[in-house]
Amino acid sequence: MVERQHLIESVRTALGRSRVVGLLGPRQCGKTTLARHLVDVASPNYFDLEDSASVARLEQPMVALQDLRGLVVIDEVQRRPDLFPILRVLADRVPLPARFLILGSASPSLLRQASESLAGRIQLVWMSGFSLEEVGLAQHAAHWLRGGFPLSFLAEDDAASLAWRRDFIRMFLERDIPQFGFSITATMLLRFWTMLAHYHGQTWNAAEPARSLGIGESTARRYLDMLTDVFMVRPLQPWHANLKKRQVKAPKVYLRDTGLLHQLLGIRSEKELLEHPKCGASWEGYVIEETIKAVEPDEAYFWATHSGAEIDLVLVKAGRMLGVECKRIDAPRLTPSMRIALEDLKLDRIAVIYPGTRRYPLTERITAVPLAGLVDGMDGLFPSE
Repeated sequence: MVERQHLIESVRTALGRSRVVGLLGPRQCGKTTLARHLVDVASPNYFDLEDSASVARLEQPMVALQDLRGLVVIDEVQRRPDLFPILRVLADRVPLPARFLILGSASPSLLRQASESLAGRIQLVWMSGFSLEEVGLAQHAAHWLRGGFPLSFLAEDDAASLAWRRDFIRMFLERDIPQFGFSITATMLLRFWTMLAHYHGQTWNAAEPARSLGIGESTARRYLDMLTDVFMVRPLQPWHANLKKRQVKAPKVYLRDTGLLHQLLGIRSEKELLEHPKCGASWEGYVIEETIKAVEPDEAYFWATHSGAEIDLVLVKAGRMLGVECKRIDAPRLTPSMRIALEDLKLDRIAVIYPGTRRYPLTERITAVPLAGLVDGMDGLFPSE
């Protein structure tokens, strides 16, 4: 078992503040398991909208929900958008007899419905697969190779993990995508998703994949938005500073889970990963995703100029601007790009994350930080003065 106590406490804190809490994340990331720590699945307060019994109980939703007390969980709530106005009415009762935890797997419709029906009443908590902090540094290699989806990471061996990820991708394309309301064939989306895997860590330009797939650029952008909306892809937007330099304006694309990335690239083992041409890009994406989990920034970007200066990650957190560089080398050194980014962007600090064991300064405000720093969150990367 992997303890997810920090996430459980985040949900409990949100429930203490808000009448409705939305727990959002991709399919199979552990939302249901977490919710079962808070409400027994056999309780009348638990509704799973993929279960026919729960669907039948909610035929008359106001009747089913209005007399419940305590915490009420509704799983896969995006299947019943008609519940949102009812939740607004129930959340406005005084005194408040029940609070609601709603779980969802597709962000755009949920966010739109929440903003329209539950404005001022809902707090959102974002969830992904296991983080490095949760699995521990000793499991770093398996976590990087297999990704964070619980059933992939906890599989008996690499072959079993590979088989689970293959089945996940197939079921996701054939069943989940149509259920989310997207109209695209599984074959076409698999081809596009595989192409994105080869773009992992690169600046995105819709023209080339559109040409390769025989589709329009607007369609390619729509496919990218679709995979973003279901938490499979992270387009990292560029930071625009008020500079005279020509800055890159297109986003970079990363697959959010390295296990799925490796599956789509045909990587089956740690040996194949370390020998693969995308090894460096995979590690960069892994560190970026784990850094965002650890820091929980208000905003995240990358920055690059056409003259070659760049920084992998620019984080805005509590009014501070922080930089992160990902270096898969034995001993990072100061580079001109780091100096330029520090001064041009007025960054407070830069953490250069590398797979070593020793923390050491490169300058007063630039520090080489071992991967272990991610386990300690914000303080591990950017310690307080």
